[in-house]
Amino acid sequence: MPPDGLRLPPEQSSPTPGSLFSALLSDMSGSRSYTSGSTGATLKRRASPSFEDVQAETSRKRVKDNLQDTPVSGNEAAVQAATATINSGALANELEQELQCACCSALVYRPVVVVPCQHFFCGSCVVMWIRNGGTNCPACRGLSSIVTPSRALQTMVDVLLRHAPDRVRPANERIQADEIYRTGVSLRIPSPRQASPEPSLQPRNVNYVQPCPHCTAGNQYGWVCPQPIADPEVNPDHAWHTEDGTPPGHAYCGNCENILALTAPTSTRCDFCQVSFCGIGIPTRCVAAPLLMQHPHGLSDIGDLIQCGEIYDCFDSNTVEVDIMLDYLTAQRLTPKHIYREIVAYIQTQPRQFAPLIELDLFQDIHNVAGGIDPGLSAPRSRICRLCATEVFLWGLRDWWVRERRKGFLEEYVTRRPDCLDGSGCPRQKDHGHAKEC
Repeated sequence: MPPDGLRLPPEQSSPTPGSLFSALLSDMSGSRSYTSGSTGATLKRRASPSFEDVQAETSRKRVKDNLQDTPVSGNEAAVQAATATINSGALANELEQELQCACCSALVYRPVVVVPCQHFFCGSCVVMWIRNGGTNCPACRGLSSIVTPSRALQTMVDVLLRHAPDRVRPANERIQADEIYRTGVSLRIPSPRQASPEPSLQPRNVNYVQPCPHCTAGNQYGWVCPQPIADPEVNPDHAWHTEDGTPPGHAYCGNCENILALTAPTSTRCDFCQVSFCGIGIPTRCVAAPLLMQHPHGLSDIGDLIQCGEIYDCFDSNTVEVDIMLDYLTAQRLTPKHIYREIVAYIQTQPRQFAPLIELDLFQDIHNVAGGIDPGLSAPRSRICRLCATEVFLWGLRDWWVRERRKGFLEEYVTRRPDCLDGSGCPRQKDHGHAKEC
């Protein structure tokens, strides 16, 4: 029975699906139709667009129903099955392209999303990006801070692999990625490191010492040096020659290396390296701060730890243990300054406090300028410079990690590893397989 509004010529009593489909296409185009009571084709005005849309949709549905009712031969069934296979393969290819990691250009594995730009990557790719110094989104280089796991993307990947299992990543890649990134862990992209401000270096005469900021009467700092240095440009007869050493009552700043007055209110001295600091050149760096208020030099965030080769030296190149520690610090959002404070607090509870570090000469010759004489092992240590704070941090980092592991915050796969019988003296620290076991 032909659709409404369509009369077939008398000689075509049983139309074939092909002729019926052609007639329907002609009817949907609106260019010609068959009128009731006539055997020939007559032209009429084109239907309105809204009517054409409804009629086209209805006609397509009727054609589909008629074709489904029409029995198909074996060859036609094979063609339909092949067409469905081709379409599903094309869909899988397109979906795989859409789910590619922007870093490794492969099907995303353990996907994570960067906030706020919403670019997604493999979790292991983002971890390696951060470890190599990345401080923004790997795709758009936009400022980002948080990377979160994506359950929606993982569901799409699972659906794809369920219907196209041949698209799965190789087993060795998945094993390696699982060692780098643990599923469900949020990551933190370190903020870009700001360049240090340039010190206000004073012009120096190679033969004579320039006056310190406090040597001139009426200076802007409101304090006058009791032993002023003569300006070689104004009073060359009383100028201090560089070959005569450091002028009395003065020293050179351990950071900006400008001359300073030892008794000036802005001057401070590190109780570890015995080097003085002016507090003027770069106020935040040219200073020996109280122990618990200082920042380790060059270690502002986790990104700095990742790029610091000396961190691996602290663990005798045991990269497995270092990676576990870095993942823990990232998950707990612990900063190097927080670790440094805990190390200092622990040392202060020990009977000899900082004496073992002094005996190891950790603080000797770490500045470009000479320091004073150490008063002795039992001398109080209340102020420290940035470089000495870094030495304390590196010296106590491994023992801090041992104490931190005992708190029970680590995951089971880490805590169930037995301790090596040889301890810190184990000769197999660099053995990757042994490090994973113990």
